[in-house]
Amino acid sequence: MSLLRLTFLGTSAAQPTLHRNLSGLAVKVDTDLLLFDCGEGSQRQMVRFGTGFTVDAVFFTHFHADHYLGIIGFLRTLGMMGREQPMHMYGPPTARRVLHQAVHLGVEALAFPVELHELKDGDSVRRNGYTVHAVGVDHRINALGYVLAEDDRPGRFNVEKAKALGVPSGPDFGRLQRGEAVTLADGTTVRPEDVLGAARGGRRLVISGDTRPCASLTRAAKDADLLIHESTFSDDEQARAVETRHSTAREAARVAREAGARRLILTHLSSRHDTDPSKLLAQAREEYKGPVEVAHDGLTLELPLRD
Repeated sequence: MSLLRLTFLGTSAAQPTLHRNLSGLAVKVDTDLLLFDCGEGSQRQMVRFGTGFTVDAVFFTHFHADHYLGIIGFLRTLGMMGREQPMHMYGPPTARRVLHQAVHLGVEALAFPVELHELKDGDSVRRNGYTVHAVGVDHRINALGYVLAEDDRPGRFNVEKAKALGVPSGPDFGRLQRGEAVTLADGTTVRPEDVLGAARGGRRLVISGDTRPCASLTRAAKDADLLIHESTFSDDEQARAVETRHSTAREAARVAREAGARRLILTHLSSRHDTDPSKLLAQAREEYKGPVEVAHDGLTLELPLRD
C-alpha cells in the first residue's frame, strides 16, 4: 500500500450552500476507494472532482440526513452503470434499518448485492493492508468517528548487507523485503531481520464525524498523520455547539494538540462561515501549532509515507 489520497466532496454542515456541498469524503487507499459519509449531491461531486465511482465500501458516521441521503441516488447510478460486485456499507446501530430503506427506496431491487453492517465503538473492519477502526463519539444520536490505520511497513532493505551474506540480486531480494526467509545455494538461510532495518509505522487518518470534543477521539487520534475534525462553530457560538453536540474550531484544535496529531483539517462548517472561514482558522491556530487548514469542496491531498 502506497497511495493514500483524500478528496473532500462536501464540507458544509446541515445544509448545502453555493460553495459547499453536504458531508462526503472520498479516500483512495491503494486500489480501494472508500466513502466516508455520502451527503445529498455526493455523486455529482465525485464526477466534478474526478474520484471515479468504483467505490468498494461506504462508512457512515451517523444517520442525520445531511450525512447519508446521497447514497440513494448514488446506488441507482451504480446500478445503471452495470455494477455487479457487492457494495459494503457500515455505520452505527440503526444502519441496517436505515440503509435498508435507502437501498430499496423507489426500486424493487438493485442489480448488485449490498451488504449492510453495524459497528460499535471498538469494532474494526480489516481490509488489504489496512484496518478501519470505529470510535464512539459524542453526538445527539449514535455516531462514530473512524481511524484508517495502515499496516506497519518493513524496515529499509540493506542491499550491501544482503550481498555480503551471499544473497544474489533478483527475486530473493524481493522475498526478503516481503518478510520471507530465503535459502541460498549452500544451504544457508537468510532471514528478513538479517537485512531489514526496524519496521516503519503505517499512516493513520482520523475522521471525527459530528461530535463534541471527547476523550475517545483524542485517544484514537494519538500521533495521527491527519485529524479531520468537524468545526461547525466559532467561539462566539459555543453555547450553540454544546446544544447541538458539535464542536468549535478551537475545540477541534485542542483535540489535535492533546492527541499530538501531526496535521489538522477543519470541516463541516456552519453556513455562517461558508465563504469566510478565517475566524475559525485563527481560533484553531491559537490552540494548535501544527499545520492546520480549513477544507473546501474539491480539496485533494495525499498523505506521504512515514520515514
